[in-house]
Amino acid sequence: MPVTVGQVIKMMDELAPPGLAEDWDNVGLQVGDVNQQAGRILVALDVDERVIEEAVALKADLIVSHHPLIFQPVKNLSFHHPLGKLVRQLIKHDLSLFSAHTNLDSAQGGINDVLAELFQLHHIEVLAPAQEEKFFKLVVFVPAGYLDQVRQAICAAGAGWIGNYSHCTFSVLGQGTFLPLEGTNPFLGEPGKLERADEYRLETIVPEHRLNSVRRAMIKSHPYEEVAYDVYPTALEKTKQGLGRIGDLSEPMELSWLTRKVKEVLAVDVVKVIGHPEQRISRIALCGGAGMSFLHQAKKKGAQCFITGDLKYHEGQNAVAMGMAVIDAGHYATEVVIVSRLVSRLKKTFTTRNWEIDVVESKVNTNPWSYY
Repeated sequence: MPVTVGQVIKMMDELAPPGLAEDWDNVGLQVGDVNQQAGRILVALDVDERVIEEAVALKADLIVSHHPLIFQPVKNLSFHHPLGKLVRQLIKHDLSLFSAHTNLDSAQGGINDVLAELFQLHHIEVLAPAQEEKFFKLVVFVPAGYLDQVRQAICAAGAGWIGNYSHCTFSVLGQGTFLPLEGTNPFLGEPGKLERADEYRLETIVPEHRLNSVRRAMIKSHPYEEVAYDVYPTALEKTKQGLGRIGDLSEPMELSWLTRKVKEVLAVDVVKVIGHPEQRISRIALCGGAGMSFLHQAKKKGAQCFITGDLKYHEGQNAVAMGMAVIDAGHYATEVVIVSRLVSRLKKTFTTRNWEIDVVESKVNTNPWSYY
């Protein structure tokens, strides 16, 4: 069955809800058409001319990147400027571009969870929890024989997700009554006569940003002329999502040994380090990309070392004053780990949904730095 870019976007929004993105960020469809068929996807950290050439050579239809190509509002798209050239190439080769940035940083199974897993941390917590997204309980009454139809429709629209589990619903059989009045066209019964029907009470959980689309899908798939349903606010929290992670090492080690471990785990030859080589480290904080703004949270939550990228001079001085060790492994190395993981997750999800889409990991190294 052909799958569209729009369907892939909905699925990506389930893995990395756009509501988790920072206010300054620009995530989602950057260039392209939601109705375009997506037979092959290229997953990359960044989008540059080499990545686009790679996508063209692979005959991809969609690029899924971590870093957005477009961050700020665009006043013009001159083809003489770098951004305009790239957008022109995307359009010329009928390539759509979708980006999941800080929402993928914060999401369960995103960049920071991958880093915590790679360093085998225990008792993992979110370093900077995301603002909790509101959730609602949706209850709808469905006649016998239509339960699966309605359930599938609302779950496909984004209902029923709890953590890494989808299609989470509950149903119980009961009896409903209704009296069709004059001028109605009831699915069951006839006007002026009280009707009794075997109905299922179907209930599930819905995030606020999906509530309207789920409600539309529910009404469209429901056989009744007038659909009986309720929406209740819940106290469900999303405490496992947010920027950065903090946790305990399997066993304490000196900073010099932790530095070696960082090089090995992230496959880098050079890192910047603040702290005494013999300093004992048992609890570390992590944040992919540029995470030094969370140094105080790391200190407050008991970390002795912070592993991140893009350490600036005065930030380093501040870390020294606070007595915090810092390992700067670079922006690229602390984030590129998500690419292969995302490829695996997409393949698994597509297989589950019987979507025939080829997913390819980009081989282009977009790190702008060279080390001598």
